[in-house]
Amino acid sequence: MEFKHTSVLLQETIENLDIKPEGIYVDGTLGGGGHASEIAARLRGRGRLIGIDQDEEAIAAAKRRLEPYRERTTLIRDNYCNMRPALGQIGIEKVDGIILDLGVSSYQLDNAERGFSYKYDTALDMRMDTRQSMSAKEIINDYPESDLYRIIRDYGEEQFAKNIAKHIVTARKDKPIETTGQLCEIIKAAIPAKMRAKGGHPAKRTFQAIRIECNRELEVLKDSLDQLIDMLLPGGRICIITFHSLEDRIVKSAFRKHENPCTCPPDFPVCVCGQVPKGKVVTRKPILPSEGEMQVNTRAKSAKLRVFSKAEGK
Repeated sequence: MEFKHTSVLLQETIENLDIKPEGIYVDGTLGGGGHASEIAARLRGRGRLIGIDQDEEAIAAAKRRLEPYRERTTLIRDNYCNMRPALGQIGIEKVDGIILDLGVSSYQLDNAERGFSYKYDTALDMRMDTRQSMSAKEIINDYPESDLYRIIRDYGEEQFAKNIAKHIVTARKDKPIETTGQLCEIIKAAIPAKMRAKGGHPAKRTFQAIRIECNRELEVLKDSLDQLIDMLLPGGRICIITFHSLEDRIVKSAFRKHENPCTCPPDFPVCVCGQVPKGKVVTRKPILPSEGEMQVNTRAKSAKLRVFSKAEGK
């Protein structure tokens, strides 16, 4: 199956990255190389692009797409949370720009073997990095009911989370839940019939929640943002595209913290905490896809782009 993915907010991201032709840029969620190829095309001379992705098939697809720019590109199979040591191994400490597109690629969703989608009956997997041991199967069969409830409620924003978790635990007592088809039927049984008729596939939110947990997506994002901002050169920018309200909240909070890190009480006449702003938030409100883009690519509907610029001289 060919790795296909339509990059969301492509032009908006490229414009806000404010590319310098001889700068160093990192695409931390390389995917099929859509954003990366647009960056590479704008580089000249000493300009360099580093693409990072934990998905082996994404790296292979991006390598083909970036072939015209091979002399200025380096691809690394890893998680973006390891960006600092990964770049250190190739002699890079600071960069002019970083982009993260936190969405799941169309290829991953549409490839039945990966187990991301409720549309196919296949083995429960959902691992972005197939080298990791824990898959969706272990989460569904081994997590206690309370943890399943929390994950489905918080990550999936599913109103029937408690009942779904209860049904999963009851079902796995009889036999292990090993396929996406089995899980879908369990979820359907946990949701009232009249509610199943509304709002798309009944398993959509639960599958999203399990995927987020399986790949530690929110944990990785939260733990990485300070490091990524510190890696920017003066005037450098980080552009992040989120698809989930919790992701967006984490990014928004981190950007605001680095713009205004002062911890002094508001009634203090002068700052005494010594915390210095690292830059400014470029996007006071997130940039959203246009109506035209959402019509062409329905998966873009929940996308939000936020941008932070490192202060000059920092």
